[in-house]
Amino acid sequence: MQKIKLYQLDAFSDKVFSGNPAAVCLMDKWPERNIMQDIAAENNLSETAFVIQKNNKYEIRWFTPAVEVDLCGHATLAASFVLFNETGNPDNEISFQTQKMGVLKTFRREEMYFLNFPSDTPTPYPDIEEISQCLHLRPLEVFKGRSDIMAVLKSENEVRDLVPDLSKISLLKARGLMVTAQATQADFVSRFFAPQSGIIEDPVTGSAHTTLIPYWAKVLNKNNLFASQLSKRGGALQCVFSGDRCLIGGNVTLYLKGEIYV
Repeated sequence: MQKIKLYQLDAFSDKVFSGNPAAVCLMDKWPERNIMQDIAAENNLSETAFVIQKNNKYEIRWFTPAVEVDLCGHATLAASFVLFNETGNPDNEISFQTQKMGVLKTFRREEMYFLNFPSDTPTPYPDIEEISQCLHLRPLEVFKGRSDIMAVLKSENEVRDLVPDLSKISLLKARGLMVTAQATQADFVSRFFAPQSGIIEDPVTGSAHTTLIPYWAKVLNKNNLFASQLSKRGGALQCVFSGDRCLIGGNVTLYLKGEIYV
């Protein structure tokens, strides 16, 4: 029987029961993939991050309850918090080796933690009618990023009040569908739906902001942006666009820590 350290944290929030919950499992070596998938399903959170230390470097993988994904922002932020605060890591920057996204870096600045992720500049999506059927309204514009589809809506209220057709979203050839609009108390707001990845609505989606940030930086003609995700739990993100990189910052709050036995 293997014993694995487990942490659960709320990312992009300075208090529990808000932001996006993520589990972080620290291990000495990679178990079989099906074991990690079963653990993620048992955790039943939008993401579980698995981290090992190898040759003084960290490797990371992410699982939803249903599938392994190529990139996850909030669980990476949560993993950074654990390594900075629970394992005695003395550095202010951490590098994670990933399977498909190369090396991802994170850093801390006082009480805030930042992802340093590659930008994902979206391109126009050809079938706006398909997305209109998913949303029960016609978006102003639709774009496709590396993994996700992004629909731009008329207003913050449209984003907040949206009741999408999840069955139609699940058929999209993408990781998920995000909706976004310019905001009043923030620069922009968003929501993110990914039933095809086992996530009905993600509370706060760090990786989706690699697509949102380049778009809004261009539209608003500013590189420092404040974003809010309008899920039930909600979350706040400090964003910086620097060409080929996006800095995505937020608070992280520890909820629990313990051990699992498999």
